[in-house]
Amino acid sequence: MSKTAIDTAEKPEFYMTEEHHPENSTNLGFWLYLMSDCLIFAILFATYAVLGRNYAAGPSPKDLFDLPLVAINTSMLLLSSITYGFAMLQMAHGKKAETLFWLGVTGLFGLAFIGLELYEFAHLIHEGAGPSRSAFLSGFFTLVGTHGLHVTFGIIWLVTLMVQVSMHGLIPENRRRLMCLSMFWHFLDVVWIGVFSFVYLMGVLG
Repeated sequence: MSKTAIDTAEKPEFYMTEEHHPENSTNLGFWLYLMSDCLIFAILFATYAVLGRNYAAGPSPKDLFDLPLVAINTSMLLLSSITYGFAMLQMAHGKKAETLFWLGVTGLFGLAFIGLELYEFAHLIHEGAGPSRSAFLSGFFTLVGTHGLHVTFGIIWLVTLMVQVSMHGLIPENRRRLMCLSMFWHFLDVVWIGVFSFVYLMGVLG
């Protein structure tokens, strides 16, 4: 018997099967994660809807919210979504340097968003409108703060992927990870549009 035949006979059956690409399972798992995040934000929106009119004789949204500032903050997040789209286009063409550039721009817009949100929180707390002031403010800080934590996590994830792309290039694994982050980032945009409309616009103009 030849050496090749002996090696083949000695190998367990799972060595002889073709390795399955994990892309489909990765995408399915990430979609399941996004659906769980949808449930979390749905609960937070519902909680705010119940508590949002309970001011405890304290300030209301009209007294607190600065719509021009919030509009600028919203534009930062929406622009970051556009620049992430540019990064995906460059990735599709296999251009590593251009992909990293647009990912970097996306991260800067994300940092600007978080910076303005922290400024808003600090200003509200300085004015005596902290989360313990009323049920309305508890719901507001919980909803907006949870979204901000998601954006912060997204920025950390973005920086990690930039390091991986710098080291290993646009290999299939990094492409798949960038696509997952793309879904996550656009999901946060959609949630923020809901926050801006439901919390800020309806609170000030309603």
